[in-house]
Amino acid sequence: MSLSKLVLRSMKKNMKHYYLYFFALIFSVTLYFSFVTLQNNSAVWDAVQMSGTATAGFKAATYILYFIVLFFVLYANHLFMKRRSKEIGLYQLIGMTKGLIVRLLAIENILLFVGAVILGMLAGFFSSRVFAMILLRVLEKEALVTMTFSTQALQQSMIVFTILLLIVLIQMAWMIHRVSLLSLFTAAKQADERVRRFSALQMAIGFMGLVLIAYGYYASTKLFDIESAGNLFINMIIILATTIGGTFLVFRFSVAFIMNTIRLKKKGHLSIQDVLALTPIMHRMKSNAKSLTLITVLTGVSLGVTTLSYISYYSSEASAYSQVPGDFILLEGQGMSFLNALEKNNIAYDKVDYRLQGVTASVGQLMSKKQQDNPLYDMEGTIYTIPLSDYKKSVPEASLSGNDVILTNYGGYMAEMFPLEKDRDVEVSAGELEETFHVVDVHDKSIISGIVTAGGGGPIFVVTDDMFKSLTTQSEYYPWHQQSSITIAAKEDLVMAEKLYVQTNAGVITTKDHEGKTQQYTQSSYEEKRKDNIESLGLTIFTTAFLGLAFLMTTGSILYFKQMSEAEEERGSYTILRKIGFAEKDIMRGIYMKQAFNFGVPLIIGLLHSYFAVKSGWFLFGTELTAPLWIAMCCYIALYTIFAILSVGYYKKVVRESL
Repeated sequence: MSLSKLVLRSMKKNMKHYYLYFFALIFSVTLYFSFVTLQNNSAVWDAVQMSGTATAGFKAATYILYFIVLFFVLYANHLFMKRRSKEIGLYQLIGMTKGLIVRLLAIENILLFVGAVILGMLAGFFSSRVFAMILLRVLEKEALVTMTFSTQALQQSMIVFTILLLIVLIQMAWMIHRVSLLSLFTAAKQADERVRRFSALQMAIGFMGLVLIAYGYYASTKLFDIESAGNLFINMIIILATTIGGTFLVFRFSVAFIMNTIRLKKKGHLSIQDVLALTPIMHRMKSNAKSLTLITVLTGVSLGVTTLSYISYYSSEASAYSQVPGDFILLEGQGMSFLNALEKNNIAYDKVDYRLQGVTASVGQLMSKKQQDNPLYDMEGTIYTIPLSDYKKSVPEASLSGNDVILTNYGGYMAEMFPLEKDRDVEVSAGELEETFHVVDVHDKSIISGIVTAGGGGPIFVVTDDMFKSLTTQSEYYPWHQQSSITIAAKEDLVMAEKLYVQTNAGVITTKDHEGKTQQYTQSSYEEKRKDNIESLGLTIFTTAFLGLAFLMTTGSILYFKQMSEAEEERGSYTILRKIGFAEKDIMRGIYMKQAFNFGVPLIIGLLHSYFAVKSGWFLFGTELTAPLWIAMCCYIALYTIFAILSVGYYKKVVRESL
C-alpha cells in the first residue's frame, strides 16, 4: 500500500477524531483572519480616524491573538495525538519506522491545515463585516461597511499559519520520537493517579494553597493604600505569584483531598453517582491540575482586563459630566453671543450661575492621620468656593451657618485613593485674609467645570453668602470668578445648539492668571467631551472584548475537548455499568455532578480572581463598578454554561452508544 492510500484510509478511519481537531483549526483561522481583515479595512478606519497610539494597540492585539491561537492549536494537537497513541503504536508494531509515521501524520496535518485555512478564511471574511459593524456601533460612528477582501490580510494570515503548521509538525515529530512503544499504548492512562492514602504533608500543602489565595485576595484590597504605594510593582508580583501558586496547589492537592475525605466518610458505601463523579475527579486531579490552573488564570485575567475596559467605556458619560457638568459651560461671563443665538433659534434652556472665589488651602488637613506620609498631606493649592445661595439652585435642601462649609465636586479616583473626612477643620487663606472652615459634609456631585478645578474631580467649598462676600475682597489673586451652566430643555435641540456653540466660539475662554498674564482655554460641550471619551475608549473595549472572547472560547473549548477525551476513555466503564443494570439516567446523574465540577470550579475561582483584581483598582478606570462587572461576568457564565451543556450532551451520546 502506498503512503498516499494509507493517508486517505487513516483520515477516513479517524474522521470521528479529526472533526474535533479540524474544528479547532477552523475556529483559530476564523478568529485571526477576521481580526486582520478588519485591521486592513480602510473604510472602517477612515470612519474611525484612529490615532497612532490606537493603531499600535490594535497591532499589539494581533500578536496577542496569535499567541491565543498558537496555544489553542498546540493543545488541540497534543490531545489529538494522545487519542491516536494506540494507532501510532500499532504502526510501529507492523514495522513502520518513526520517520515514516512522522511523514504519514505530516501529510495528514498539511491536508487538514489547507482545508481549515480555506474554510476559516471564508468564515473570517464574512464575520469580519459583523465585527466591523460592532466596532462602529461601539464608537457611535455612521459608515457603510463593504465586503472587501484584503490581500494584505491574506498574505499575513498565510505566513502566520504556515509558521503555525511548522510548529505543529515539530511538536508532532518530537512527541513521536521521544516516547517508547509501550508508553503509546498507555498514554491515555499514565497520568491518572490512584489515590490510596493522603499524608499529613499533602494535607498541609493543600491547606497552604487556600491560604495563599486568601492572602492574595487580602493583599489586593490593600494594593493602593498609602502604606503600599511605594512598593506597588513588588506587591503586584507577590499577589500574582501567591494567587497562581495557590490555585495550582488547590487543584493539585486540596480538591483530591476533599474528594477522598468525602469518599472515606461513606465507608465503602458508594452510590453510582459517587463512582462517576467523586472518584474520576480525584484520580485525574494530578494530570488535570496544571491545565485547570492555566484555564482558571486565563479566565481571571481575560475577564479582569475586559471588565476594566468596559468600566472605562461604561463610565464615559459620568467622566464627561465631571469635566462638563451641564450641556454647555460658559466662564467669566463670556459666550453671551451663544445665548443670544439660542434665543433667536427659539431653543429653550435653563441657566444656573455660580459665583467663584478662590482660596489657598491644603486638602491634606481633611485626610486621616494614617495618610500623613502622602505628598498631598501638606501640599497647598487653589480651591474655589461658591456661595450657598448659588449652590441651593441645584441642591435646594442645603443649609450652612457661620464658618461651616460643604465640600463637593470631589469624586472619581481621587476620592477613592485620597478620601477626605467630614467634621474636620481646614485653614484657608485668600490674600491677607485667613479663615478656618469646618467641613460638615463631603459630596461627590459635579457642579464646576474641569477647567476651573484643574482637570475635574477637584474639590469645591460651599460657604455661606456672608463668608463668600468677605472672600471676594481678594479676588485679584485668582483667575476664575463666574460659571454659567446651560442645560437645553428639549434634547432634540441639542444638535442645533452644538452647531451654535461652535459657530459663536463660545468655548474659547480668555482670562488672566494671578500674575496678570492673559491665558486662553477651550471649554468643550458635554456631548463633545462624551464623544471624545467614546472614541478614545471604544477601540479599547472592542479590542479587549474580542481578545476576551478568544480567551473564553479557547479555555471553554479546551475544557470541552478534555471532557470528550475522558468520555471516550470511560466508554468501557459505561458499557459495564449498563450491562449490570444501571439505567442511563442513573449514570447521567453522576456525569452532571462531574461536569458541574469540571466547568464550575475553574469558572468560580476565575471569577473570584477577576473580582478581587478589578476591585483593587477599578476607580482608576471609571466611576461605575457594579453594572460592568456583573455584565461581563454574566457573559462568561453564559458561555461556560453552553460548553458544559455541550459536554453533557456528548457524554449522553457516549453512554447511549456504550450498550
